[in-house]
Amino acid sequence: LTGAVVVALGEDVTGVFTNNQDWCGKLTAAAERSSEDVWQLPMFDMYSELLKSDIADVKNVGGRWGGAITAAKFLEKFVGGKPWVHLDIAGPAFASSNKPYREGGATGCMVRTLVELARSIR
Repeated sequence: LTGAVVVALGEDVTGVFTNNQDWCGKLTAAAERSSEDVWQLPMFDMYSELLKSDIADVKNVGGRWGGAITAAKFLEKFVGGKPWVHLDIAGPAFASSNKPYREGGATGCMVRTLVELARSIR
């Protein structure tokens, strides 16, 4: 979703945003079993303030600071209080070079994790 998460976590780590720590724990465990790196970022209410607008219901850009978080707070406006997890894959989604365990290009990041998560909750 955002280049800002790449600044925060680099090109190899997926940012995790959620309103439900139980889901975050399950997802993080699935990522670990799948050898994919994830890191949870905060969802403090103060970031919602950056999305307030005088002319619209909500702004879709919060400004220069905390861009990955304000993007997740924007998404949160549309889930209606339901438990949710957002995976910001902007960093690991496309690899600019080869690594010993994968070639450069589209990586399919988080697919293994989501399959593992689905298997673990059925």
